[in-house]
Formats: sequence, C-alpha cells, structure tokens
Amino acid sequence: MDLKAREEEYFFKTYKRLDIEIARGEGCWLISKTGERYLDLFGGLAVNSLGYNHPKINEAIRTQINKYIHLSNLFLQESQVDLAELLIKNTGYKKIFFSNSGTEAMEGTIKLARKWGKEKGKSELIAFHGSFHGRTMGALSITGREKYRNGYEPFLQGSIFSTYNDAQELISKVNQKTLAVVLEFIQGEGGINEADAQFVQTISELREKFGFLLIADEIQSGIGRTGKFFAFNHLNIAPDVVVIAKPLGGGLPLGAFLGNERVADVFTYGVHGTTFGGNPVACSAGIATIKEIVENGGMQNAENIGSYLKSKFNELKLKYPNLIKDVRGRGCMLGIELKHEGESLVTEMLKNKVLINCTNTNVIRLLPPLILTKDEADFAIEQFDSIFSTLNK
Repeated sequence: MDLKAREEEYFFKTYKRLDIEIARGEGCWLISKTGERYLDLFGGLAVNSLGYNHPKINEAIRTQINKYIHLSNLFLQESQVDLAELLIKNTGYKKIFFSNSGTEAMEGTIKLARKWGKEKGKSELIAFHGSFHGRTMGALSITGREKYRNGYEPFLQGSIFSTYNDAQELISKVNQKTLAVVLEFIQGEGGINEADAQFVQTISELREKFGFLLIADEIQSGIGRTGKFFAFNHLNIAPDVVVIAKPLGGGLPLGAFLGNERVADVFTYGVHGTTFGGNPVACSAGIATIKEIVENGGMQNAENIGSYLKSKFNELKLKYPNLIKDVRGRGCMLGIELKHEGESLVTEMLKNKVLINCTNTNVIRLLPPLILTKDEADFAIEQFDSIFSTLNK
C-alpha cells in the first residue's frame, strides 16, 4: 500500500489530508518528495512562525537534546525557567504554567478561573459565537461553533454564549455570577473577525463593575503574529489571563497560560500539573523563537508584510468585486471573505504551488511565517490574481 492507503487503513477519520507527501521544508517553502516547491501561507496553522528549518531553532534543539530530552517536572529545568523569564519580561504578567498544547492550556485556565471564583460565588463562563478554544471537553464547552460541538453534549455547566461584537447582548448576560469572559481578540476559525474597540471597552467596564476575569485566547493570534506581541496590544486593555501555544515551541508541542496579580496565588502545590508540559527541548526551541520574533525583527516584518499583503488583497477586491466580499485582519493573520465557497480556491491555489486554508466555509485564512518576503508575497498575489481572473470569466 502507498502512504495514503496506509493512513486510511490505520487512522480514525479526523483529518482530510492534502494529497502531497512532504520531503522537507526550507523557510516559507515545503518541498514534496517529487521535488515540487509549495509556498506555505498557513505555516502549520500558525505554528511555524519562523518557517521551516530555521537554523537557530535547530541549533537550540540539538544543544538541549545532548543534555536531556525529558525530566520530571519535580526537577528544576533551566530552559523552562529561561523561557518563563523571557515571556514574563516581554508581557508584564506575573506567573506562568507550561502545557503541551493550546487546548490543554485552556483547560488549565478554566481550572485556574474556577478555583479563583469558588469562594466568590462566581461560576459562569461567557464565550462567543464563532469562537474556537480547543477540542477537549472543557475547551469545547466554550467553543461557539456547532461544527465542533455537535454530538459531544452535555458540556461544562455554566457555559454561556453571546454574540461577538454585540455589546448590548453581553451587558444583558453578565451578572455577579460571571466568572470570566473568554475572548479571541481576532477569531481565527470563526473567519478572522476582529473585536472592535467599543466592544472591548464595554468588556473593560463590565469587568470593573462585576469583577470577573478576562481571559484572552492568543493561541493563534499571539507571539508577534499581528505585528504586536499579543492581538489585544492593539487595544487599550490588559486581560487577567492569556493563553498561548502554536508558535511558542518553534514547531514542537508547547502551550502556556500567563496570569496577572489577581490570579498569581490561586494555585498551590499539587493542585494542577502535567507530565510533559514544558518539555525542555520544546522550551529551548521556544527561547530561540521568541528572541527571533522580538529581538531580530520578526514582529516588525509581520506588521510590514501583513500591511503589504492586505493592501494587495484590497486591490484585488476592487478588481474582482463579484468574487471578494471583504479583507480583514492584522499582520500575518489575514482573512479574505469570498462571495462563494472557498475550497475550490484552495484546490486551484494548490495547483499553482501556494498552500492556503479555508475556514468558516468562505473565508481564506492566511497565517504565513513571519519571515515571508515581499517577493514571496508578490508570487502569492500573482497566483490569486490569475485564479480570480479565470473565475471572473
């Protein structure tokens, strides 16, 4: 059997795989076993912020492997502490917990919030329609997309949904029992929807009045992707807890949540833990990743190349008004909303050697590596233009 047949034989049907066998990656490009080169504009779904085979990440991994690959979290681990210090210094938060993934970090955050709110009589979590916070039962309980929820009921008690960017509806649902509001400042799976400033201001005012926690899901939008370290840094607000993952481990499994002084002393020894979370090799790769993004221009390039791409897509919107409905997002987290379903465009772009992703049926989601160059962006735009021109006819 070939690889595809073997995969179908052995795996549960959870992933609709692309029909390409990848041999290696270089920068923003993936090279197939037959030698074809593909420009990757969804970068491991926001994981590969520095592309593939980045020398500093590879070196950090090799160095740590030669020391040890795993230690129990009962031991002090230098790479863990170094990465924690780097994140705390760059974000201003007080405490951190490392996990294996974004979903697991969200689960830990829910536990942190519940423990914080227990004696305060607060138990209700408010999330938003269109949101995506993970696939485990706690995270799924606050994920506002029926596509992922259907069939897994019943969910976590006290989970409430409100309409994204609808301040009046949120006001009607917040009360003294509200434990936390969980928000993606840019919804990823939901179609690259941005929280508007007035909506965020309302959340801030409600938090002041009712004393709940604000939890920011920055799993997809965080660590420089939008041109700032966090997406909420574009707005005048500071969440109490921030959940991060995807690019954090430089391609290795790593997630975390950061908390401010309100939650800094909630956990005590033994009440939460993980076997593999904060793996020393992943943390070493994370240190190299954060330094490149923050200190060596990755975040600035994300802002610059993202603005360039957005301007080019807006030109295509003017050129093809019957095909493109909207262009939105920040930095290297962009959405092109089409006036038709998007999977056919994904297929055509694949033929043109550009990898893109479609979410929410008709939104092309772009999450390119932050190292994307202008020449590579121009190549992608040329392919979009060519296909739109054909569709337009």
